[in-house]
Amino acid sequence: MLWERTLLHFNVADFAVAVERVVDQTLKRRPVIVAPLGSARAVVYDMSEEAYQSGVRKGMALCQAARLCREAAQLPPRPELYRKAMQGVLKEARLYSPLVEHGVEDGHIFVDVTGTHRLFGPAPDVGLRIRRQVRDGLGLNPIWALASNKLVAKVASRLVKPVGEYIVAPGEEEAFLAPLAVSLLPGLTVREVDRLLEFRIGTVGQLAGLSRQQLMVPFGSRSTFLHNSSRGIDTSQVTGMPLETAPIDCEHVFASDTNDRQEVEAALLKLVATAGQELRNRGQVARRVGIWLRYADSHHIVRQASTHTGTASDFLLRRLADLALERAWLRRTRLRGLRLVCDRLHRQSSQLSLFPETKARSLRQERLLGAMDTIRSRCGQSLIGRGKIVSAENHGTVSVAVSN
Repeated sequence: MLWERTLLHFNVADFAVAVERVVDQTLKRRPVIVAPLGSARAVVYDMSEEAYQSGVRKGMALCQAARLCREAAQLPPRPELYRKAMQGVLKEARLYSPLVEHGVEDGHIFVDVTGTHRLFGPAPDVGLRIRRQVRDGLGLNPIWALASNKLVAKVASRLVKPVGEYIVAPGEEEAFLAPLAVSLLPGLTVREVDRLLEFRIGTVGQLAGLSRQQLMVPFGSRSTFLHNSSRGIDTSQVTGMPLETAPIDCEHVFASDTNDRQEVEAALLKLVATAGQELRNRGQVARRVGIWLRYADSHHIVRQASTHTGTASDFLLRRLADLALERAWLRRTRLRGLRLVCDRLHRQSSQLSLFPETKARSLRQERLLGAMDTIRSRCGQSLIGRGKIVSAENHGTVSVAVSN
């Protein structure tokens, strides 16, 4: 028997702020901005609804955000704390379905409860139950929405932010979307939304009134996505992808724009050390390293380097990162930020080398990195590092994420 697809989408609005307010109850009475502190180039990581209403946005310069919302409390981001909170939310959701898809420290969860009504009752009851358990157990109050696919469920949850629930019955997807602004559709880029507005297409219903052939002219290969999304069609599955499969994403924002190669390499070494430690903590290796250079004129360049075997060693990761940086170093314009992404991850093999005597240097490096990881875990990241990292410590801010 084929069951009608039934998906729940949960969203803890302003997740980082919500977690910080659970830890410190006094923050509930004032606006909050989460951003790396101590640098003129720090950007907003997250903000409360009050700060959002004052004009603060994610990615905005902290100095500008502070001017817009002067009464806001400013806190540094704590990704590990947010990750623990996310795991707590996932633990409650997985009691009702093995198919749970989530972001990373962002409070978004999809739960596929198709065909589970005999075990747990109607899907709306499951949504209410999960929200109550998360609220009572963790102090977080997620929004939730129920629909037949991920796209419609996510749009529905956007309509009730910062608190509430929304149910879209099967067959009502297109009618539900029709009066909404096109900007609410997930997956559309800013450029695509602007292009639609240029054609006086402001609602999803107006977009749905165009055929795939008509959309092909301005949007090319994206026409099929736009055509299906405007009609509430989304066949993507809830993957149940574990957190550990997400790429490791680290970024350094320079305190002042620079094209000093030594300063850039020092910042890159710090990012490599952070990514390497995360890989070793997971027991994984990366087969590809990407470098993303963001320039002061908003231009950016992305280059990559890869290896067939994969590695979690800072030394080998550094070689790949240096190669990618060399490929990306094409302009003299000053850099505003540097980003390192390690992906194509897989589990680290536990098989021993057939000829260990040829691996003496690698073994020494592994023991050294293991000792450094132990010191950092006990005493903090900044206590020990390779020499060039020191010059990067006082020249910018670093943020680390694990992104989908």
